Amino acid sequence: MLKLILILIVLAIVAILIYASSKPDTFHVERSVNIKVSPDKIFPFINDFHQWALWTPYDKDPAMKKTYSGSATGKGATYAWEGNSDVGQGDISITDTTAPNKVVLDLHMIKPFEARNIVVFTIEATGDTTRVTWGMDGANNMISKVMGLFMSMDNMIGKDFEAGLAKMKTVAENQ
Repeated sequence: MLKLILILIVLAIVAILIYASSKPDTFHVERSVNIKVSPDKIFPFINDFHQWALWTPYDKDPAMKKTYSGSATGKGATYAWEGNSDVGQGDISITDTTAPNKVVLDLHMIKPFEARNIVVFTIEATGDTTRVTWGMDGANNMISKVMGLFMSMDNMIGKDFEAGLAKMKTVAENQ
């Protein structure tokens, strides 16, 4: 009986791994919001890591250690953090900017797990509002693929993006 249970467990694990390996090798998460200010009013909130504290949904640890280096703003600016299990450890660098329409970042998560992702903010004037889109692309390794069977990366990260964009909208429209 014990052998049968062990065989069934091994078969279940193999089936999960086979199914997970069929999942895409990359992921994309994206959310947008319309803000009633011009693009040049929004661009500094994204292009300057010192401004992120006003809107980011990831400042969940009041004791988080933050380090800014490189350029003060724009290409070459880097922000590193280390905090509790809610925020982990990592760094993010601005790799390209096109004022006032685009900011491209390289996100390097160290804890709780190693990951490298590309983050892109696009800022587009649409009539009397500005559409801000926050997107992230990354690789799905086998661990990510298995985790993706039980939780959606889009739902998990998308909720954070929605919260951050909503806060950015409030801050930008009230300035």
